[in-house]
Amino acid sequence: MDEVDVPSYFLCPISQEIMRDPVTVSSGITYDRESIEKWIFSSNNNNKCPVTRQPLLLSETDLMTPNHTLRRFIQSWCTLNAIERIPTPKPPIDEAQIVKLLNEGKAPEHQMRCLRRLRSIANESERNRKYLESAGAVEFLASIVEEDNESPSTDEALYILHRLEISEVGLKKLLLSRNGDFIERLMMRVLQNGSYTSRAYATLLLKSMFELSDSTYLMTLRVEHFVQIVNVLRDQISQEASKASLHIMVELCQWSRNRIKAVEADAISVLIEMLLETTEKRHSEMVLVVLDQLCGCAEGRAELLKHGAGIAVVSKKIVRVSHVATDRGVRILYLVSRFSATSSVLQEMLQVGVVSKLCLVLLVDCSLKTKEKAKEMLRLHSRV
Repeated sequence: MDEVDVPSYFLCPISQEIMRDPVTVSSGITYDRESIEKWIFSSNNNNKCPVTRQPLLLSETDLMTPNHTLRRFIQSWCTLNAIERIPTPKPPIDEAQIVKLLNEGKAPEHQMRCLRRLRSIANESERNRKYLESAGAVEFLASIVEEDNESPSTDEALYILHRLEISEVGLKKLLLSRNGDFIERLMMRVLQNGSYTSRAYATLLLKSMFELSDSTYLMTLRVEHFVQIVNVLRDQISQEASKASLHIMVELCQWSRNRIKAVEADAISVLIEMLLETTEKRHSEMVLVVLDQLCGCAEGRAELLKHGAGIAVVSKKIVRVSHVATDRGVRILYLVSRFSATSSVLQEMLQVGVVSKLCLVLLVDCSLKTKEKAKEMLRLHSRV
């Protein structure tokens, strides 16, 4: 294609690539459908035409006029120039078709066929995903997850819910309409008994929902809920699921009562094992952030000290990973040395090289607060 001069009017003004599905918008400019839909759905563009800067209507995706003549010219030109012919695009789906499909899917015998069709629609374009949400697909999929269906239906429904990238409004509506029941289903059924696939997508969905949940509700979560989140980390279902679980832990452990629940769920042991195994920077930082939160309570510090590698692995990550890891690692050691510094603990800190690490912290580039904590630890136990 590089050797052929492509007529400029075949190129999309946004992507500068040959248009596969040319459509004309209200400003009179023709774009490739996928490119202009991405532009319209982007929150940064204020729904203005990329070329003329004229305002586009909020329902612009419904008002795009397919430019069939230009598409046929492009297809003929591709054929004449021995370029792979661009296929005729499928007509875009509308909300009425989606509503009809959802109604059909309510019958058990049609459910899997409906779910496969919804997956295909969601994967086609961002426009389709927006239409699925506005047509009520989120509520339909959530009802399938809440039922005791066979695993394939739950797997498929959770994948689509994840793929939809549900808006903040949609997530809040889901939370309010089911009064926490959907979260309970995800945590105590899917995370506990679901397939690895279902557990992974449920964890990603929970992360988004917890970020919007009321703090009063988050503080009422039980130890059993924390056990399921920790098990996702323990089982190493996927890297994305592990990161989502760590984000959930950070969100939930803002409150002291939740820290104790997390410790009771064996979070400390699992986090230390993760820290021993991981070499990924962001992963190490997130684990240390959660460990820092949990060491804010006496139960957390006790569990850290009970693990044979707890102090050693935290010390090891200091100055070796990032500024964030160094700050959090020093904070953890500070909490231990300030509130749990028995003679045996201090001897262990000496043996695993904590003192030399603290001296190194004073010499390297890190935050002033971190240096102050290192100095204070050295002063507190200078005699030892």
